[in-house]
Amino acid sequence: MTLRVMTWNLWWRFGDWEARRHAIVDTIRAANPDVLCLQEVWAHADGTGMADILADELGYHAVSSTPVGRHDVGFTNAVLSRWPSDPLADEALPRVDGTPGYRRIVAATVATPWGPWPFASTHLDHRFDDSAVRQVQSRRLLELASTWRGEPTTDLPVIIGADLNAVPDTTEVRLLTGRDVGVAGIVFSDAWEQTGDGPGATWRRENPHAADSAWPNRRIDYVLVSWPRPKPVGNPISAQIVGADPVDVDGYAVWPSDHAALVVDITTPG
Repeated sequence: MTLRVMTWNLWWRFGDWEARRHAIVDTIRAANPDVLCLQEVWAHADGTGMADILADELGYHAVSSTPVGRHDVGFTNAVLSRWPSDPLADEALPRVDGTPGYRRIVAATVATPWGPWPFASTHLDHRFDDSAVRQVQSRRLLELASTWRGEPTTDLPVIIGADLNAVPDTTEVRLLTGRDVGVAGIVFSDAWEQTGDGPGATWRRENPHAADSAWPNRRIDYVLVSWPRPKPVGNPISAQIVGADPVDVDGYAVWPSDHAALVVDITTPG
């Protein structure tokens, strides 16, 4: 058997978010993930919002981070799963000086058929010149994941769905994938690198929501699986980009988000 994981930045409530909401639901329903890691999820101060809408419409259980932002409706990250889940962590990621920043990580323990499985969703700082911040945040991701995974050679690995706002050859991503000095005893496998076909861009200039950006096409969204892990559990066997085309909503072509989504099938025990 396999586990299907999907990660997606939903672009908060920007643009025609009501029409986009329907396109998002349709895209997720077609992908049919078991676990869904979301970023830029809108939520009210009490935490209710898009994660609850998706959970209700699609039959998922939702765990969300604390809403942040200077809006009546804030930004959250969320982990949705087809099985019940319990909150594991909700933490502000650090700034360069180590103080709590604006970005957060949320983690949940999902009661999968293979046992309790830790999943997390996060979103690193976005500016082109914020690599130093993202490096500090990447180290913190490694530190946190090392406390969530249990016994690395026998227990289920940590899976993170993330908008890292960084391409694979940056120092912040190299820290996570073991190409630079990160945190002893843990690295992450990059699922697209292992099994994806082509550049895997999730930020795409043909998307009208991204057309005015200074960024070129970029692979900045990731499904990451912690290592060491028991062979072959957690090994990606397929990866695909979805949500990269408009969806018909009441006769109109609607782009669901400014990001495309990544869907990965992962090996499970047994």
